[in-house]
Amino acid sequence: MELEEIYRQDLSLLIALQILVEERSVTQAAKRLHLSQSATSRILARLRDMLDDPLFSRVGQQLVPTQFALDCYQQLQQPTGQLINLLTPKAFEPLECNQHFSIAVTDYAMQALVPFILPSIYQQAPNIRLEILPVQHTELQAQLSVKGADMAICRAIGQTANLQHTFLGKVGVSCLLSPNHPLASCDISLEDYLNYPHATIAISDGVKALLDAAISLYPARTELLRTPHIDSALALQTIHPIIITLPEGMAEIVAQRHRLKVKPLPFKLPSLDYNLFWHSRCEQDKAQKWLREEIINSITSKLDT
Repeated sequence: MELEEIYRQDLSLLIALQILVEERSVTQAAKRLHLSQSATSRILARLRDMLDDPLFSRVGQQLVPTQFALDCYQQLQQPTGQLINLLTPKAFEPLECNQHFSIAVTDYAMQALVPFILPSIYQQAPNIRLEILPVQHTELQAQLSVKGADMAICRAIGQTANLQHTFLGKVGVSCLLSPNHPLASCDISLEDYLNYPHATIAISDGVKALLDAAISLYPARTELLRTPHIDSALALQTIHPIIITLPEGMAEIVAQRHRLKVKPLPFKLPSLDYNLFWHSRCEQDKAQKWLREEIINSITSKLDT
């Protein structure tokens, strides 16, 4: 028999056959199937027609299975057991997961958030495989659907209305100073900020545009370096008393790593709202839900919500 022919059969009848063999009673089988006795009798008639065998004979109040019915019962044990295992909901176990995930992120998230969340994720699920991709802001919906990325950590730029999302927090801007800088032991005033030389970490997800718009209201500062990478600014810091302007989460990481001083920006700058986005295709996958929850819990505890 071909697979298509099996599809056209009512395979639930075979489950009823197993229960009838076990109970040897239409009445008791009806109770287990949550059916009436007459409905269960009709199922038995359909089984006899489908399998072309009497299946049972009645001896007093009991049904006695034929050898063919017993043979069917034995053959059905393994496949029905596998179906029960397949259809029984299972709790997600991170330790057993070896799934591949792809996460699209901004420059800021790549440098400040991903290193923060990875240790916790891999401690719980050491066998997962992560691929970190540059986010495509203007094609985010396509990136999370037809292009296959599982989730994205970014600002809402472009069309995101049809995507699922959770707010992660706000990203602000800070200043970073060498411990030998003349301002290392005090707050930076606006006058200080404008008079000292600068390096700007110009990540490509909106911070530089906000900073440029805000600083244009004041006299021009001396910007010696604009770069997306912190290492270049740190090299310059050894020979110039520069103020490094960069996203605050990144500033904290760099300050801890290189024993630098974090200072607040001396003028107001709008914060950037960061979200975790994903497509509805990933909504119900248990591993995806676990990873999203880990990212959300880790980042919301880090960012200003």
